[in-house]
Amino acid sequence: MAEDRSGQRTVDEVTAKIFIDGAAGTTGLEIRERLVERSDLSLQHLPDAERKDPRARAKALNEADVVILCLPDDAAREAVSLIENPNVRVIDASTAHRVAPEWAYGFPEMEPGQREKIASAKRVANPGCYATGFLALVRPLMRAGIIPVDFPLTVNAVSGYSGGGKSMIEEFEKKDSPAYTETVVRTYALTLSHKHLPEMQMHAKLAHPPVFAPSVGRFYRGMLVEVPLQLWALPGKPTTIAVHDILFAGYRGEKLVEVGQLEGGDPRKTLDAEMLKFTNGMKLFVYGNDKYGQVRLIALLDNLGKGAGGAAVQNLNIMLGLPETTGLV
Repeated sequence: MAEDRSGQRTVDEVTAKIFIDGAAGTTGLEIRERLVERSDLSLQHLPDAERKDPRARAKALNEADVVILCLPDDAAREAVSLIENPNVRVIDASTAHRVAPEWAYGFPEMEPGQREKIASAKRVANPGCYATGFLALVRPLMRAGIIPVDFPLTVNAVSGYSGGGKSMIEEFEKKDSPAYTETVVRTYALTLSHKHLPEMQMHAKLAHPPVFAPSVGRFYRGMLVEVPLQLWALPGKPTTIAVHDILFAGYRGEKLVEVGQLEGGDPRKTLDAEMLKFTNGMKLFVYGNDKYGQVRLIALLDNLGKGAGGAAVQNLNIMLGLPETTGLV
């Protein structure tokens, strides 16, 4: 494929073959929706009758330029083991490889140089939706020395029920199901061992995992991820403005991550978890009270957008040398 003067391959010259393994699931459908109309890619399709045929599946996996896995963890590991063609590149949307050292972590805005790691990687692990919000809020403050590596952090979050996949969608939507619930909001992961915790700790570079308190609400998509901080307990006792300035500088120029104004210039006194539904970006907010030395850091995103399908497409674009928001805005 030819390159332009910046080193990026032009859209008209890219004909990469993309195979989504697990295209019938929630995340797979979201990714397919973002790719299906694109003329710069060739989506490979496996007929329903062949989806569980090991030989047909292995053939599709090995003939693609990029495979996107939208599978349970064990099935994702199996799919990777079936790939024998050394030229096949993989984006895994499952939890299976998010802390594997040989896999690039697919959050381009997280660190300086992260895009370059993704661009050159054969294997990219798509981040978890909760982890995306948490890391977006925490990593710039840790790099700046505001949050020490051994500081005790708490994460509170609420997500739309689509984040739980088909079983949770059935729980909230299918009234004739034994699992159906009328619940408006419920907490879960009360064992303090949510599957996103390892990547939160590893990629934030924390000495200890945060206390993570997720909830699910009676809405399909969208989420809020919040990290409250006692500023008086941090080294140097930073101000709200100092925290905001670090986040603002950390994402200056980003197209898919935006830092909102401080509350004095922001008319919103509440934030709606569905505010960015059907979008592919994320917005970060800092609400503080310097009298008490406290801030609430809040990330707002669509759990199926920047938290899943949108992130996978962004990573795909980077891996192919395309403008990374192609098909996303």
